[in-house]
Order: sequence, then C-alpha cells, then structure tokens
Amino acid sequence: MTRWLSVRWRRLPRLRRLPRWSWWSLLLLLPLLLINLAVAWVGRCVVFPLSPFHLGNKVAALRAYAWHRPHCAFRADESLSPQMLARAELRHQLPCGLLGAIVQVESGGHPHRISAAGAMGPLQLIPSTARALGVSDPFDPEESLDGAARYLHTQLGTFHSVRLAAAAYNAGPGSIVGHKVPQNGQTEIYVDRVLGALTFERRARCVPPRRSAVASHARRARPGE
Repeated sequence: MTRWLSVRWRRLPRLRRLPRWSWWSLLLLLPLLLINLAVAWVGRCVVFPLSPFHLGNKVAALRAYAWHRPHCAFRADESLSPQMLARAELRHQLPCGLLGAIVQVESGGHPHRISAAGAMGPLQLIPSTARALGVSDPFDPEESLDGAARYLHTQLGTFHSVRLAAAAYNAGPGSIVGHKVPQNGQTEIYVDRVLGALTFERRARCVPPRRSAVASHARRARPGE
C-alpha cells in the first residue's frame, strides 16, 4: 500500500509543486465545503459548495437537525395534516388557508427541509427567528406551526394585509416601507406564490358546502320521504 501511494505521489508533479499557502487554503476551505455539502444533502436543496454566505445559520440548522433526528428513531414526526393546520390557524386567529399556503411555498410540507440560507423545518424558520419565538425544535411540525402562526398573527396585526404579512414573513417586517411589497426580485415573487397557494388552500378546506348540496342532504335525511 505504501509503495502504491508513493508511485501515485510521484505521478502528480503539479500537485507536489503547489506552494505551501495553497495547501493551507485547501485546508481552510475544507470546513466550508463540508458545511455546504451537509446542508445540501440533509436539506435537499442546492447550495454552492464553497458559498461563504449564512454560515452561522447553516451551522445552527445542522446542529438543530442533529438534535432532532434521534427523536425520529423513537417517535415519527406527525404529518402536516389539514386538521393540524386548521387548529393552528384557529388558535392564532389567522385567515383560513394562510398557514397552509406558507407551508406549501416554504417547504412543500417536508419537515426536515433546510434552505441554502439556513432556514429550518416545514415553516423555514431561521435560527434567530426560532429563538425569538421560543421554538426549541424547528423540525417538529407542531412546534414549527405554532411559532410561525404566532409570527404571522403579529404581522397581520401590524400591516392589516395578508399580502404584506406574507412579504414580512419572507423579507422581515423592517423591509416593508410605505405599506408596499419590497421589489427585490424575490419577495414579490414569493408573495404571488403564497397568494396562489392560498386560493388553492381555501378551495380545498375552507369553502363551506354549497347550499344546494346541504339542502339536498337535508331532504334525504327527512323521515318518510
């Protein structure tokens, strides 16, 4: 084995001639590479392997995931059911369908999602927001839903608009100037996607049965008919 390695080493003259500072650069880039690859693999997202951005959030997200994952071995995560969404919306006085729309746009309902910016869980909470909301496990669907619902309730109370509340959820309330959606090339697209998902959610679980259908069912239920 030693002989094989020495032969291969002699066949790499260019690599051997690299200056010492290049080797140190490669060693310094290795943690960056490992962090980004771990986020891409665990979070099922696309991350540039040498991206230096949001490193603190990425490390915090990976740490939270490592803490959460053993719980799944003993107790599987509860799925994000319509009943769970409805309970959270009712508890925090949100418009029916809003929380479900946010979930679909943020993560598609996947509880273990991590974004390229280090946002975590089905509601994609960044570590600082999760801490501020008292969410100890952002990958737990029930806890993540409750924290995000409280956050949305606050934004609705501040801006009195579903559109602006969705914009604040994406870009932060400080980005809302003059009661307008920020035009930064991302938030306006995000808001349109949320409003589209909200329409679908309302049709799926918020629209009451039509009067004709209710009346027909009542007639069939009458005795003697």
